[in-house]
Amino acid sequence: MTGIIPLKKEENMTSFLAVKRVRGIVGEKKCGHTGTLDPMATGVLPVALGGATRFIELLPTHKKAYKATFRLGLVTDTLDIWGTVTEETGKTASFDEVLKILPQFTGKIKQVPPMYSALKKDGVRLYELARQGVEVEREERECEIFVLEVEELSENEFSLYTECSSGTYIRSLIYDIGEALGTGAVMTSLNRTFACGISESECITLRELENFRDNNELEKVIIPVDKILSEYPKINVTKPQGVRFKNGGELLKNRLKGEVPFGLIRVYCDNEFLGLGEILLESENLTVKRVYVER
Repeated sequence: MTGIIPLKKEENMTSFLAVKRVRGIVGEKKCGHTGTLDPMATGVLPVALGGATRFIELLPTHKKAYKATFRLGLVTDTLDIWGTVTEETGKTASFDEVLKILPQFTGKIKQVPPMYSALKKDGVRLYELARQGVEVEREERECEIFVLEVEELSENEFSLYTECSSGTYIRSLIYDIGEALGTGAVMTSLNRTFACGISESECITLRELENFRDNNELEKVIIPVDKILSEYPKINVTKPQGVRFKNGGELLKNRLKGEVPFGLIRVYCDNEFLGLGEILLESENLTVKRVYVER
């Protein structure tokens, strides 16, 4: 079984456990998710099955979207409401004051990743160090905020919607907003609404996935790998070229039909998806990046 399950992750569940549940439901040993969601977060968690797992690192992830809520006046060690309170400022800010500072958090910005994250330091997950009471220096990372909108829910409570680049930490964004306001802020909920070209409206819950399985209709919810990769341009090759590609052989660019751009390319032969190739600026050949196989 190969493809992508557009899973809607539930609250109070790790991404690892969500993948484990999918593996048990569909009976596919090779499963992997395309980007960790915090246990308390909900929303889009694409799960790759079978041969699709070989493409996880190549899936388009430059744009994601989130809805979140946050509260002013608090700071915690995890930067969200589920952590230990480290500071209670008691300070607040008006909606107009919040709106006024938003421009400094749009476009390309720098973030310090939170200690409670899946990033590694010397081979150890940061959250594992944090649970031991160890805090290490983290380098700033650049991310990009394409859209940032805030609405007032009640006094000190706000909702946030953002479209951002991969690698953006919403908890850190909210923490930095609180710092800029001088009030402190913590995230109180998080829902990912878009990732890997999949919107939340396309996703299904674990219970719904079980129903599709019980009705022998799993094929209705599995998204083909090449559809998820549709952001990349497409070329068609001849049968001899297709055989060479599937065996890992390079193809001469000047023997390919049509205009062939640089970068990653979906390769097809007679409407069959063969995999991803790549043409580098300094190369005249199409090299094999990943060959598509069912397992």
